[in-house]
Order: sequence, then C-alpha cells, then structure tokens
Amino acid sequence: MGLRVVGLSVALALAMAPVVGRTETAPLAVPAPASAQALSDALLIGDVMAVLREEGLANATELAADFPSGANPGWKATVEAIYAPEAMRATFDAALAKELAASPAAVEAAVAFFASEGGQKALRLEIEARRALLDPATEAAAKERWAEMDAADTPRAAALHRFAEVNALIESNVMGALNANLAFFRGMAEAGGPLGEMTEEDMLSMVWGSEAEVRASTTDWLMPFLAMAYGPLSDSELEAYIAFSDIPEGRRVNAAVFAAFDALFLDISRRLGRAAGQEMIGQDI
Repeated sequence: MGLRVVGLSVALALAMAPVVGRTETAPLAVPAPASAQALSDALLIGDVMAVLREEGLANATELAADFPSGANPGWKATVEAIYAPEAMRATFDAALAKELAASPAAVEAAVAFFASEGGQKALRLEIEARRALLDPATEAAAKERWAEMDAADTPRAAALHRFAEVNALIESNVMGALNANLAFFRGMAEAGGPLGEMTEEDMLSMVWGSEAEVRASTTDWLMPFLAMAYGPLSDSELEAYIAFSDIPEGRRVNAAVFAAFDALFLDISRRLGRAAGQEMIGQDI
C-alpha cells in the first residue's frame, strides 16, 4: 500500500507574547521566542490534517475492496479513529517539538521569513492545491499542464525543479513512503493476517522492491502539485522561497517538518496495517 507522504514547504507565523502593563520602572515585556507549538499553529497544521484525513479515508476505501466484507461499518469506524485530526496533530506536534528542541535559531529564522505575506500566501496555496488534487480529473489536468511546462523547459519549470531539489522533496518523500509501507506490513504481521509468517527480511525485500515504482509515482504527483500550488506566486516570491530553503536554518526546519510527518505516517500506517490484517482474517476490530 502506498501512502503519499508530502511534507513539502512550511509557512510559519510569529508568536508574540502580550505586552504587559507599564509603569515608570517596568519595561515592556520582551516577546517570547518562537516555539514549536507556535510554529505548528502558523503552519496551519489543523488545515493540513483535514486534507490528510480526506486522503486517508479515500485510500482506506480503496483498500477495503480486498476485504471479504468490503468497507463494512467496523472498518469505517476504525479508519475514522485512525485519521482523527486531533490525534494526528498531537503526534505531529510532539515530533516537531522534539526535532526542534535544540534549534531555536532555526525556528526564529523560519518564523521571520514565513510570517511574511509571501510565506503565508504560499502555505495557503499548498493546502488549496492538495485539496483540489483529491479530484482525479483535476489531478489529470495538473499533470498535463506540468508535462507541457517541463517539455518546453520554461523558466518556471526550471525554478520548480530547483525548489524540489533544494528541499529534497523527491528523496524525502520516497523514503517516507517506503518507511510507511514497511510500517503497514509490520502492522499486518502483528494482526496475524496474510503477512503473519513473513520475516522482517521478507518485508524489507518487498518494500525495497517497490522503490522504483514509488519514486516514479512520487515524482509524477509532486511536480504537478508544485506547478499548481505555486502558479499564483510571482517569480520573485518563488525565488525568495527557494533562497530561504537553501540556507542552513531553512534546511533544518524543512528536515524537522519531514521528520514530524514521518512520525505521524509511521503511526498511522502501522495501525492501519494491523486493522487491515484483522479484517482479512475475519477478526473483529
């Protein structure tokens, strides 16, 4: 089972402490440093999780086609619980805080950049594009438009390739998807289903055997997504985005966001695999 793990770029907002009352001897309060929680809030992670939930529920419906009883009420209830937005965000936030605990300078730099109008604009465009691509017809049209841009070697196509390279989007998403697939197989094995007797080596072999296919499908989805999401950005806005992504602070925050999404998808995939394994052998969930 392939789970699309697209951490992509981030948009952050500046978290400021309220100004306290002032007397003749009391100075203004110093703004609190940006925190991982403030970063998560500014990333609009609540909105991101809503889209991931929609994707997950759709994937789970497709997966249920292999079950003897199909997408029965028990399966639907289990999947709803696995993709509970609040729980998903809690997992993401905990992982993000852990990743950035020793990197306050990176958080501050990212907040300063993404609190800008351009940064917020990019984030909202990403969310809108991801939701739009849930529609197969929209996704097909986006792929066609990207193919034309790429074939023509337009300046925007070149910039998007640089954006993907600087942020290591292809490699990070491929590794995230492979790790999520392995977690799914482990969950199925835990359930004692069809993979119950498979060894860890067997599962690793299956996962790595799909690496080329996962890489191709990741690229096939990601580049049209970038073209669609950032289409409304001006050249200068996109170049500023690329420039920030290429500094140490930008790279550090990008890596932390990917790590947090990986933690989330590992948890989701293992639980989903366990539930799928139980369905396949007719157990109650």
